Amino acid sequence: MPDLPAFNSAPPDELRPLLAECLAVPRWVDAVLAGRPYADVEALLAAADRAAEELSDDEVRAAIAGHPRIGERATGGGPGARWSADEQSGVAAAAAGRLATANAAYEERFGHIYLVCATGLSGERVLVDLDSRLGNPPDVELRVVNRELARIAALRLGKVLS
Repeated sequence: MPDLPAFNSAPPDELRPLLAECLAVPRWVDAVLAGRPYADVEALLAAADRAAEELSDDEVRAAIAGHPRIGERATGGGPGARWSADEQSGVAAAAAGRLATANAAYEERFGHIYLVCATGLSGERVLVDLDSRLGNPPDVELRVVNRELARIAALRLGKVLS
C-alpha cells in the first residue's frame, strides 16, 4: 500500500480499486484522484470528506450496498472485507441476536441496512445508536448514513496509506 508520495504519483488505475474499497462511489473516487498531489495526509482527508459531503441519495444507497450488516462479516477476500472485520471487532458476538432484531427493524423502517462507523464501538453502543436513529425521518437518516460513510472512508484511507 502506498505512502503519501506514492499515492500522489501512482497511476489512477492502480489506486481506483483501493479507493473504491474506502467508499464505493465512482464520483468520490474521481474527486479524490483529481485532487492529487496532496501536501499532507490531512489535506487528502479533508478533500475526501468534502467529496463525501456531496454524495447524492442514490450514491449513498449504492455505497451502503457494499457494506455488511453490523454484526455480520463481509464476504470476499479484498481489503474492504478485512477492514470491515477490523472495524466491527468491538461488536461482540453476544449481542448478535439483539443486533439481528434491531437490524431488521431498521431495514423495515428505512429500506436499507443500518450503517455506522463501528471502529471502537461495543455491541451495546451500536445498539443504543441504532435505536436512537430509528426515530429519524428517512431523509435525515440518509444524511446520517452519508456522514458515517465519510467517517469509514477516512479511516480506510488511512489504512491505504499505512
